[in-house]
Amino acid sequence: MAEVIRMPLLSDTMTEGKIVTWNKKVGDKVKSDDVLADVETDKATMEVTGYADGTLLYIGVPAGEAAKINQIIAIVGKEGEDYKALLDGDKDAAKVAPAKEMPTETNKESATPAATKVALPAGAKEIRMPLLSDTMTEGKIVSWNKKVGDLVKSDDVLADVETDKATMEVVGYEEGTLLYIGVEAGSAAKINEIIAIVGKPGTDVSAYIAAEKSGANSATAPAVAAIAATAVNTEAAATESKEEASGDQRIKASPLAKKLAADKGIDLSKVSGTGDNGRITKKDIDSYVPAAKQAVADAPKTATTAKTVAPAFVVNGQEGFTDTPLTQMRKVIARRLSESKFAAPHFYLTMEINMDNAMTSRVAMNEVSPVKISFNDMIIKASAMALRLHPDVNSSWMGDFIRHNQHIHIGSALALPEGLIVPVIRFADQKSLSQIAADAKELYGKAKDKKLQPNEFSGNTFTISNLGMMDIEEFTAIINPPDSAILAVGAIKEKVVKKGDGFGVTNVMKLTLSCDHRSVDGAVGAAFLQTLKKFLENPVTMLV
Repeated sequence: MAEVIRMPLLSDTMTEGKIVTWNKKVGDKVKSDDVLADVETDKATMEVTGYADGTLLYIGVPAGEAAKINQIIAIVGKEGEDYKALLDGDKDAAKVAPAKEMPTETNKESATPAATKVALPAGAKEIRMPLLSDTMTEGKIVSWNKKVGDLVKSDDVLADVETDKATMEVVGYEEGTLLYIGVEAGSAAKINEIIAIVGKPGTDVSAYIAAEKSGANSATAPAVAAIAATAVNTEAAATESKEEASGDQRIKASPLAKKLAADKGIDLSKVSGTGDNGRITKKDIDSYVPAAKQAVADAPKTATTAKTVAPAFVVNGQEGFTDTPLTQMRKVIARRLSESKFAAPHFYLTMEINMDNAMTSRVAMNEVSPVKISFNDMIIKASAMALRLHPDVNSSWMGDFIRHNQHIHIGSALALPEGLIVPVIRFADQKSLSQIAADAKELYGKAKDKKLQPNEFSGNTFTISNLGMMDIEEFTAIINPPDSAILAVGAIKEKVVKKGDGFGVTNVMKLTLSCDHRSVDGAVGAAFLQTLKKFLENPVTMLV
């Protein structure tokens, strides 16, 4: 069955995206992880992946033109498959002149799907799971902020969604009544899967929902239809009874707000909610400033609570284990790094750097810098300048071609309790050390608070992974695709060396460059490290 590819939500403020270029043309074979197009948003130019295998049957938006969120931009299916029924009833499709289509043979078999297709009722609009990060394949619904029967506005936050990077808000961009919720809280939905439908009050969408279900899910269609047709009063009564039955629900707060409050030690009962019906949102937590006396008064309670939730004592000799469900972030880390490790032929180059001058220079720079400059900031700057001189290392393996990036965006890997995330310092070669330090500080803070936006953790052309602060002397890192290389940074250690007729102590640091041999040769990687070594061992060269 043909799959519709819609314009995804690539930033929190995006309302439309401009197709910069199509990387595939009608008739081409595509894989689920192929980048179909480059899209310019209000924040950055990002890649759109179709997440479907087959033949590109249709392109709905030519390069150079813009498409609204959720507008059909392409269709992928079997070669010769009739897809025109998928365009019926789509308001935006009629506004865009179709690109040249692949010739197809008309026969009875291809006409059958069109005859059985059930169109979405007039005035109703699907809300699909948006693409909230460049590596996301599915999103877990943490909570719904609206229920069936509620009136919603175009800027209302319908749900909180956990992706592989962070917990983010999904805005429907449609006005009307919430007619249907397709994915329950706690469950995951794939990219572009229907999660809700908004339309005029009383609109019956049960037939459309039933037709959308696959054979495996056909048995659940009646239940889905029943949910869609539930009366507003019944839904409200059920929700109200649940809230009365659970003491936890007496304080109305989004799951994200609850988590942030728990992380910051904020008592939700002390926070005034500005959301619907006094609901506490993450904005309320971010702006909450507790009184000093209250913080002191709550300290003993926090300590008491900590004791009550301590793990139970396990009798010596008793076996046991705990299974921890994978977060969306951990799932993607496992998938992407496995693909990188086993698909990209890695090779490793290690070099020792004398850091004596860097340590002296850092002290001097921090005396005048408005932001404290770290050794990692110096490595980011040095790497960016070295990449400018060695553009082959600043490349991306794209499958059937190598992309040499003219811009330099340095990803700096950051470990979080949930997994690894890579905030990106954009145009690092053009920024001063203090600017890099300020950008890094802001991005790391956002990452820890789960406030990073997609454009802030995507688009890297080179990555740095630093474990020096954890006393790791040397390690190898797995390449962060589609980058061609990643730099592993070890700790600065004192080393006894021969100086003149005697011995002395010097400070050294080991760097290991992991390279993708498909796009970077050994000599190219070695030359890059030599240049990087010169910048770090004589930091004044980075300032001129």
